[in-house]
Amino acid sequence: MFLGKIGKLMTGLLMMFAVIILSGCASDESAAAGEGRLNVVTTTGMIRDVVENIGGDYVEATELMGPGVDPHYYTATQGDMRALENADLILYNGLHLEANMESVLEGLAEQQLVVAVTRDIPESQLLLAEEDDDEEFDPHVWFDVQLWITVTETIRDVLIEQDEENADVFRENAANYIAELEELDAYVREQIALIPEESRVIVTAHDAFGYFGAAYGLEVKGLQGLNTAAEFTTSDVTSLRDYLIERNIQAVFIETTVAPRGLEAVMEGARELGHEVEIGGELLSDAMGEDGTDEGTYIGMIRHNVNTIV
Repeated sequence: MFLGKIGKLMTGLLMMFAVIILSGCASDESAAAGEGRLNVVTTTGMIRDVVENIGGDYVEATELMGPGVDPHYYTATQGDMRALENADLILYNGLHLEANMESVLEGLAEQQLVVAVTRDIPESQLLLAEEDDDEEFDPHVWFDVQLWITVTETIRDVLIEQDEENADVFRENAANYIAELEELDAYVREQIALIPEESRVIVTAHDAFGYFGAAYGLEVKGLQGLNTAAEFTTSDVTSLRDYLIERNIQAVFIETTVAPRGLEAVMEGARELGHEVEIGGELLSDAMGEDGTDEGTYIGMIRHNVNTIV
């Protein structure tokens, strides 16, 4: 009986050791699988979405600036710095969108691959930030779907450079995604055409929609400039109020990344002069919607904005 108990004890111990060894092997395999994926850190969700569409299972993509985050103001946290330092590839918008992170990105570029995804857009296709400044450009290029296709091609090429073994997969995924973007571009044009020409005006919290207006034939007016870090003035509020009254505009659009207090002041000013203005809806400007929603993708973001405006 004693020997039988010893035998059972030994059998139990052997089984326990086997479980530990197998668990260790599984962990090693998982780690190896994780290590085999390209670790890409992006500043915005729009860039991350392109990376995931092209890279699929061969990339691990992380964004620093999630839903509702304003990239103009954003400053890297300690956690962000750890993520950036461990990245195989860092992708950012460029054109001074990530203004507070420029010195960080420049420093990382001395040791890591850091790429501005707007680098291949011809300068002739960029909008000037100010009419009298021919050196600074509007960074909100994602609102022209054709320009975002150029960005997609840049991201495809960079991923291929970093992982040539999966180049064919990246090319095929990119081709499929670009086809979806071409469909999106056609959808935007069809929907905007439904708006009477004299009514193709959108008034927003800041000048994020310049490329959208230029590409799809709308007049765009923002209370603040391109960079939300710049405070609006009383003169800005008065000027926009007068514009609403003069053009008989009866709705303005708030944005998920910009506080509505400025537009509320404009609306109140117009109301005091007998011109009623309401909020026409909420647009996604510098960040996409929540993960797991249609608006949490680039295509869903653009569709949401177009449908809201129309």
